Amino acid sequence: MATAMAAPAQAQNFPTGPVRLVIGFPPGGTVDTIGRIIIGPIGARLGQPMVIDTRPGASGVLAVENIARSRPDAHSLVMASAGALAVMPHMLPSMPYDVERDLTPVTQLVRTPQLLVVGRHVAANTVQELIAAANAQPGKLTFGSTGIGSTLHLAGELFKMRAGIDILHVPYRGGAPAVTAMLAGEIDMLLVDIPVVMQHIRSGSFKPLALASASRIGALPDVPTMEQAGVRDVIAEGWYAIYAPPGTPADQVEAVRRAVAAGLEDPATQRALADLGGVVTTSTPTELRDYARSEYVKWGEVVRVSGARMN
Repeated sequence: MATAMAAPAQAQNFPTGPVRLVIGFPPGGTVDTIGRIIIGPIGARLGQPMVIDTRPGASGVLAVENIARSRPDAHSLVMASAGALAVMPHMLPSMPYDVERDLTPVTQLVRTPQLLVVGRHVAANTVQELIAAANAQPGKLTFGSTGIGSTLHLAGELFKMRAGIDILHVPYRGGAPAVTAMLAGEIDMLLVDIPVVMQHIRSGSFKPLALASASRIGALPDVPTMEQAGVRDVIAEGWYAIYAPPGTPADQVEAVRRAVAAGLEDPATQRALADLGGVVTTSTPTELRDYARSEYVKWGEVVRVSGARMN
């Protein structure tokens, strides 16, 4: 009887110390910034501080691997990204984890729609004008990315597929070099995270043409969605979710889910995320599992059609 009663008592004491949140991207970027915005309000609801453990590499794969190999306890979590969960499994010849087997879904956090921007040297002011220019000179217009297989690369390939145009991919070693290249007129367009280019939109150096999302956002209220601009089925969002190690007890998962949901209801937190172009999107573990599966299928098609692969 004492043994039977010990497990519920132990679960009720969660968390008993700081909760580690692993992030797979370097400090200062969009993902790290989101993590630092959310750890305060979520930790307050948990009653213990959340601390960030930065483990960059392989588009977030190393961070997810760390949690996939951790003991079954929600004191260690990962803020996983679309790339590590739905894209890289199609890109890499082998993966160090299986999303379904080696991770416990907790909740979605936030989505950041990709924004189609062109340089001011490009004559097009709308998506349809851009498509017409691409059709007039197939293969001449270029789009940049943060590397082969990155979410920015595949977002560009998705736009290329759905618009039925021939544009040339030019990979760079990160967002900053790609932005610098477009400022210099070396490439024509980017599908990119909003925070990366907002200052250049405000200065007039870049022209925002459309959001790769289902709805407009408050940060750019006059920018249409791709569908509103005439191109259907171009949903390309950076999305981030909390996962726990495999076998984490269900009551711990629920405690974290509730803390995240409550923490992200905080108005100041929502404003800070909105300033990054982020849309708060919490969920149940089942909803997260189903969404990750659908994203896996979608990006698998894009990888197959585009031929993008990593050796």
